[in-house]
Amino acid sequence: MKSSTHVWLHSQKSRSRMMSITMRDRSKNRKPLQKGGISALRLSKQRLLKFDMIAVLRELLRQNQCLLALKVFEDVRKEDWYRPQLLLYAEMVSVLGSNGLLEKVELLIMELKTENTVNPDLVGFNALLESLMNLNLTGLAMECYYLMKSLSCDPDRLSFKILIDGLKSNRELNHLDVIQRDFEKFYGQFADFLEKEETDMSAECKY
Repeated sequence: MKSSTHVWLHSQKSRSRMMSITMRDRSKNRKPLQKGGISALRLSKQRLLKFDMIAVLRELLRQNQCLLALKVFEDVRKEDWYRPQLLLYAEMVSVLGSNGLLEKVELLIMELKTENTVNPDLVGFNALLESLMNLNLTGLAMECYYLMKSLSCDPDRLSFKILIDGLKSNRELNHLDVIQRDFEKFYGQFADFLEKEETDMSAECKY
């Protein structure tokens, strides 16, 4: 816990030093900053703050300091520069779930669904689907799939493979029927896909 607190305090001290240096440099400059210069300075400070806070959050996740990481994430979401990063959500889901905090995972996905600025990031959605399926949270995975579709983010073959493998493993036949129909809209016969999957698995087993 000491190392986590040290990381967070170090981040806060770094920001304070940077602001102090910035203010001192500005006092030495006799010429008033133009509007563009002020905007550039503000943007630079925002980027530094963003980098610091995300770095602290990822370090806490690495250390499995889940509750402290969630507190930092709450602070991150309050910042003006904050935009949802699906890969970060996927990382948080994996760490929280592996530490048995499944109720926190559910709350995290509920928060994601309320975000107004989620980008249709296919790579991020696939990572999130995989994180959820690895925890056997098929219901939450399906909710993320529906969110994905609502953002006009078309699933690719990897998306369907992640969903199909997870749903088959958990015998979620109702959800599997939905995915089957959607798959056929994009890629044709579902049976052909399953046959190819079995062929690929047989080939892997030989090695």
